Amino acid sequence: MTKKRILVIGDSCRDVYTYCEASRLAPDRPVPVLEPVHVDKMPGMAMNVYENLIKMTSKSSVDIVTNSNWKSIRKERFVDSKSNHMFIRVDHGEEVERCDVSQLNLDYDCIVISDYDKGFLTEADIDEICRKHDNVILDTKKQLGVWATDATWIKINQHEYERSEVFIRRYMPNNIIKTLGGEGCEYGGEVYPVLKKKQVIDVSGAGDTFLAAFVVRWCQDRDVVGAIKVANHMASKVVSKRGTSTP
Repeated sequence: MTKKRILVIGDSCRDVYTYCEASRLAPDRPVPVLEPVHVDKMPGMAMNVYENLIKMTSKSSVDIVTNSNWKSIRKERFVDSKSNHMFIRVDHGEEVERCDVSQLNLDYDCIVISDYDKGFLTEADIDEICRKHDNVILDTKKQLGVWATDATWIKINQHEYERSEVFIRRYMPNNIIKTLGGEGCEYGGEVYPVLKKKQVIDVSGAGDTFLAAFVVRWCQDRDVVGAIKVANHMASKVVSKRGTSTP
């Protein structure tokens, strides 16, 4: 079997989880006093999709085009070390340089766009990539428009679907894969449930894992239903772990 070549394009960050003990309230305000006990740092956003792809397949080569300053862009979450309850998230350094898509080498079997709408890719950029390549899997935080209609598949969650529902129903009802959290996902009017549900500890990064698993299986045999089932299974595994995880 010929080794598939996959390219991830999108904005990335560093995910930081500061696990804390919170055993008392501040004397001057009714807020918990956090005492850090452990810090985890891991790649986030498009870089997490890339890391998932690397770990899921040995039959594909995977590259990424992302913002060079991704390590200085941080999503820092302060989390209770016992319950995993998140007290607050603090974002640092939101400036992301725009990608020059005219210079991209798109000679790959599959293009994965992981767009967190931080400025790395514009609507016009995504439209250009989709027009140049016939196998583009898109996951975007942008409200969908005509610029997305040439994508092969679009992975979208319930909230994102509701924002774009009118447009989707009119222009692109057949290439939407809508994730439903713990209930699985919906495609073509049919719901594909998670077959073996696990205890949910942290949903951070589950969408990235779903996307990566879908891409790996899709590249094998172009079986969309088979890819959905595999993606459901892999996403259900990472929600049973803390932080932004890979299977």
